[in-house]
Amino acid sequence: MAQRWSKLAQMRIFLILCAAACALMAAESDDAKLLPGGPAKPTVARVCIDCHGSANFRRLRLNRDGWSEKVDDMVDRGAKATDAELSAIVDYLAENFGPGSKVNVNTAPMVELKVLLGLSAKQADAVVDYREVNGRFTEWRDLLKVPGVDAKVIEEKQAMMAF
Repeated sequence: MAQRWSKLAQMRIFLILCAAACALMAAESDDAKLLPGGPAKPTVARVCIDCHGSANFRRLRLNRDGWSEKVDDMVDRGAKATDAELSAIVDYLAENFGPGSKVNVNTAPMVELKVLLGLSAKQADAVVDYREVNGRFTEWRDLLKVPGVDAKVIEEKQAMMAF
């Protein structure tokens, strides 16, 4: 009986792990869908997001040299891509997450809203939750409808927002 229970327990653990892996893969594909468009988007999704989520780079605003160093570091850590793909990734990141780039409040994850717009974690979560229930924002004033969001912060950061 103990041996049978052990096999049953092992099967349950296996099924739980499979379900968790499927949920993680679905979350990662959702993460890739929220990236800005561009020719290198699929490459960024494959090379970068397959290893870590986009929050690792979305919260940064680096120039081309900074992104080049980051990508070189990722290659040193095991990222696999051709030289042409790596160059395209650097171009994509510099264009979409460079020093002057705006935060797309309709696709930004919580950490990007928090770090770049100066929202608290609770406020950034509220923005994401509101967006998921009510749909896209069309202008910065729409964010004032989100319960608990500091209107002063939103107004001060409006120039950093894209929709």
